[in-house]
Amino acid sequence: MGITTASEAQEEHQETACLLTNSDSSDVDSSRELSKRTGTLWTATAHIITGVIGAGVLSLAWSTAQLGWIAGPLSIIIFALITLLSTLFLCDCYTPTSPDADAEFGRPIRIPSLTEAVKFYLGEKRRRICVLFAVESLCGSGIAYTITATESVSAIQKSNCYHREGHHANCGHDNSTFMLMFGAVQIVMSQIPNFHNMTWLSVIAAVMSSCYAFIGLALGLAKVIENGKFLGSISGVPADSLAEKLWSVFQALGDIAFAYPYSVIVLEIQDTLKSPPPESQTMKRASTASIIITTFFYLSCGCFGYAAFGDKTPGNLLTGFGFYEPYWLVDFANACIILHLVGGFQVYSQPIFALVEKWFNTKFPDSASANNLDVKLPFLPAFQLNIFRLWFRTVYVASVTGIAMLFPYFNQVLGLLGALNFWSLGIYFPVEMYIVRRNIGAWTRKWIVLEVFSCLCLVISIVGLIGSVQGLISAKLS
Repeated sequence: MGITTASEAQEEHQETACLLTNSDSSDVDSSRELSKRTGTLWTATAHIITGVIGAGVLSLAWSTAQLGWIAGPLSIIIFALITLLSTLFLCDCYTPTSPDADAEFGRPIRIPSLTEAVKFYLGEKRRRICVLFAVESLCGSGIAYTITATESVSAIQKSNCYHREGHHANCGHDNSTFMLMFGAVQIVMSQIPNFHNMTWLSVIAAVMSSCYAFIGLALGLAKVIENGKFLGSISGVPADSLAEKLWSVFQALGDIAFAYPYSVIVLEIQDTLKSPPPESQTMKRASTASIIITTFFYLSCGCFGYAAFGDKTPGNLLTGFGFYEPYWLVDFANACIILHLVGGFQVYSQPIFALVEKWFNTKFPDSASANNLDVKLPFLPAFQLNIFRLWFRTVYVASVTGIAMLFPYFNQVLGLLGALNFWSLGIYFPVEMYIVRRNIGAWTRKWIVLEVFSCLCLVISIVGLIGSVQGLISAKLS
C-alpha cells in the first residue's frame, strides 16, 4: 500500500483543469498538459450528447403539447440555434488572442473552464457570480437526473405489473426506495478520479441516450399509425383560464430551455481535445454535429409524442404510460435512460468534486485525509483510495438524493432549472466574453445586436422561471 502526497494530488487536479477550479493554466507544464489531451471529434461529440440529451428530451412532447403545432416545434428549433451560437462564442474564448497574454506565459494559453474564462475576460467579481450559477446548475442537473432515473426504475416495475394484471390495475410504487438505490450507485460511481477517466462512461451514456430517443420516436410513430391521424391543435392543450394557459406555456419554455444548453461544460470538454487541429475547430464541429443530432431527436420525440396523444400527452414520454405495449420495449427504453443518467450524473458532478477537493488540498496540504492510498485487494486490480474524496463525494450524493426526494416533480424541476441557467450561463457570460475577446466597441452595430440578443433571451428565462415556480408550488401544495 503506497501513499500519494497532497501536493501530488493537487498537481493532478491542476492537470485535469476541471470546470470550477481557479488554478492558473500557466501553472501546468506545457508538455505534461498536452500529454493529457487525447480527445477527438468523436469523444467530444460523445461528451456533448451525454451532457445534452438527458432528462430534457422526455419532457418535450409535453412542452410541444402546451405550445401547439406551430409554436412547439418552432421553439425547439429556436433554442437549438441559440445554443449553437452561444457555444461557438465559448469555443473561441478557450484560447485568448491577446499578445500580452502569450508574452506573459511564454506560450499560447488555454482556459479550461467557464469560470476561469469569466475571470480572464470579465474580472473576479463576475467570476464569483458565475461560480454560484455554475454550482447551482451542476447540483440541479444531479437532482433532475435522480428524479428522472427514479421514474424510469418505477416505470419498469409498473410496466410489468400492467402487463400481468391489466392497464387499470393498481401498480403504484414508492419512489423513495428507488431514489436511494440510484444514490447508492452514484456513490460508487463518484469515486472515478476525474473527468479524463470518464470517456468510456460518456460513450456508453451517449449510445443509451440515442437508444431511448429512437424508441420514444418509434413508439410515438407507431401510435400515430394506430390512431390513423395526427392529434393536437395549433393552440395546444386548452386551459380553464388565460392565466392557467400562460403558466403552462411559460413552464414549457423552461423545459425546452433545460433540454439544450451545456455551456457549463463546453470549455472543460474542449480542454480534453488534442491539437492539432486547433481545439476550437474540433469543438465547433463536434458542437454543430451534436446540436443537429439532438435537435432531430427532440423534434421527432416532441412532435410524434404530441401527435400520438394530443391533449393527453404525459409529462414524461416514456414513464407517463401513454405506451403500455410492447412492454419489453418500454422496459428496455427506461433501462437505457437509467444507464445514460448514471453517466450524465457524473458528467455534471465531477467539476464540483474537483473544486472542493482542490480547495481542501490547498487549505490542508498536510492532512492525512488529503493523501491517496494505493490499495490492492485480493482478486481485484489495484486502485487509489482518498479518504476526503470518499467522505465528501458520499455526502454530496446523499444531499442531492435527499433534495430530489423532497421535490420529485419532473416537469416543474426541469423547467425551473432551465429558466435559471438558460440566460445566465448559456447566454450572458458567453456573449460578454465574446465582446471582450473580439474587442467589439460599445454601441457599435455588432455590440447592439449582441446585447439585444442577450436581453431577448433574458425575457425568455424570466417567463420560464415564473411558470416553473408557479407549477412547483402548485405541485407541492396539491
